[in-house]
Amino acid sequence: MQYKGKKIVVTGASSGIGEMLVKKIAANGGIPIMLARSIEKLRQIQKQVEEEYRIKAFYYQVDLTNHDEMDDVVRVIRTEHGKIDALVNNAGIGVFQYVDKTKWEDVEMMFQLNVLAVIRMTKLFLPHFLENNDGHIVNIASQAGKISTPKSAVYASTKHAILGFTNALRQELMGKSIHVTAVNLGPVKTNFFSHADPEGSYQKNVGKYMLDPEKVAEKIANHLFTGKREINMPLWMDFGSRLYQLFPSMMEKALKKQFNKK
Repeated sequence: MQYKGKKIVVTGASSGIGEMLVKKIAANGGIPIMLARSIEKLRQIQKQVEEEYRIKAFYYQVDLTNHDEMDDVVRVIRTEHGKIDALVNNAGIGVFQYVDKTKWEDVEMMFQLNVLAVIRMTKLFLPHFLENNDGHIVNIASQAGKISTPKSAVYASTKHAILGFTNALRQELMGKSIHVTAVNLGPVKTNFFSHADPEGSYQKNVGKYMLDPEKVAEKIANHLFTGKREINMPLWMDFGSRLYQLFPSMMEKALKKQFNKK
């Protein structure tokens, strides 16, 4: 897939899937516009991209839990870059814990970053896409948005919210040349788990099933501007989530051990 000159905004671009996606975008001739809090890491990635792919990359430091900062950075991006072709809402955070033991500040942080930041960023760019009748919005949701499991009640609820938001937005934009894609992933081998699972028990239990962030990024990059409704990885987990929708009680009983890996 080639999209030479397309300007693509990626949140959470300083590590993991975001970092890999930025490089895949550049490899396909796109112009990555990176957003994250870690300005040093963004500088490093910009240098790597420009040296390896001979593509101009841009970065902006922003705290996505700060609405004023979000408004300001989008205003600057619009002014400096003109037409934006795609937005990838990738930034996110998780804390795996039982509800009664979950700290309230962690609940607020997950909803601020996983839900409100996605909706606000989408609202900030949507008028631009509507004006041009062109664009692509990609929201990184999760298989947790389809199957909730113990110790992920709050995290899963944020991903249910994003999946619902994405599906409704897609319907609102039917008939327009604006694509909306949900990306539903199982566990991915990134530093996400250093915060979500600091003791490492979940990573130890599911390590052999974890997705490679580079392969995830490649899949997303290959479907930019294609009109793909959903990207689901891995396939076996996608199949399991479909079965769960049909037979939830049976699946919860049959897979009790697997659902308690956290």
